[in-house]
Amino acid sequence: MPQELETDEHFMRHAIAVAKRAWGDTHPNPMVGAIIVERDRVVAEGWHARAGGDHAEVAAIKALGHRPRYDATLYVTLEPCSTHGRTGPCTEAIIQRGFARVVIGALDPNPKHAGRGIEILRAADIEVVEGVLADECADLNLIFNHSIVHETPFIAAKVAMTLDGKIATRTNHSKWVTGEESRADVQQWRRLFPAIAVGARTVIEDDPSLTSRREGEPVFCPTRLIFDRGLLLADHLNRRVFTDEHRANTIYITRTECDRARLARVQATGVQCWEIPSEPPHIFYSMLQKKCMQAGLIGVLVEGGCGLLSDMLSECLINYLICYRAPKLLADDHALPAFRGLNTDEMADAIILRDAQHALLGEDVLTRGHFIYPVE
Repeated sequence: MPQELETDEHFMRHAIAVAKRAWGDTHPNPMVGAIIVERDRVVAEGWHARAGGDHAEVAAIKALGHRPRYDATLYVTLEPCSTHGRTGPCTEAIIQRGFARVVIGALDPNPKHAGRGIEILRAADIEVVEGVLADECADLNLIFNHSIVHETPFIAAKVAMTLDGKIATRTNHSKWVTGEESRADVQQWRRLFPAIAVGARTVIEDDPSLTSRREGEPVFCPTRLIFDRGLLLADHLNRRVFTDEHRANTIYITRTECDRARLARVQATGVQCWEIPSEPPHIFYSMLQKKCMQAGLIGVLVEGGCGLLSDMLSECLINYLICYRAPKLLADDHALPAFRGLNTDEMADAIILRDAQHALLGEDVLTRGHFIYPVE
């Protein structure tokens, strides 16, 4: 590897780590990190902390506090913006400060803007190196990248399963499929996503809190989407999502054609309710996506159960898989699978993962990647 590229990758990894300081706090904006390097030393750092605040490049420039050296390099994980929004364009700030060199990780995912920032900087006689650790930089913003391109929420399925694909025993016992390291990693993902979704039976069986609990930090509660088209939970209103201090963050989703008296019992708990026509299924999910986007829920982590996951899979609604596999085997036809309901005759009909990543968490294996559905 050429020395210059090795150096650029080293500093870009630093910028990625800086970006992650705002993990889960920037929606609907992306996470971005920037550092300024002079004489092979980091002299300033900046990151985008929240929507409406300084972009990472401007934060780094302010942290530097003076004009950069003539040979300074600005490293930024995402192509600098070139348009006016709530803040001015970062390209303008970079040019005004007189940077001689800028190293960029990922391109702007918006097709209308991709590459424009780079063109503007080069037109100002700034040396621009692009695509350094591009995949790692893009991975920071799975949610933003999808929502800005498709204008639909990024929906990820989280499953914890045995080697034979089971998420619970035949008696619905599931604590715990995976080990402590995997469960801690789930808390990280919960902190990233604006919303978490589960079905009614998961609430009944597991009574989950659906919060992010990370050591040394306050409990964080994303918006909790509870799917219950059959109003089963009207008889289980003692569950945490209806009674804890975060119940205002609960959105109860049912069908328009429902028992009004039972729905009134749910509404009396103080949670929000979304009523959506249930038929045909694709209309239900299409309207759900629109309501999520209108509510600013650009990313949804679906944690089960099997019924909800399988329904969404059959509608090709799941964009991403986060799968924890434990070194356990149930070998029981009556144990609960993560997914079911498809008729897959040939391997060519299988759903595959693109850009799959694998990590070892204790004795468990985490596999994650983008779902690619077979073309009919």
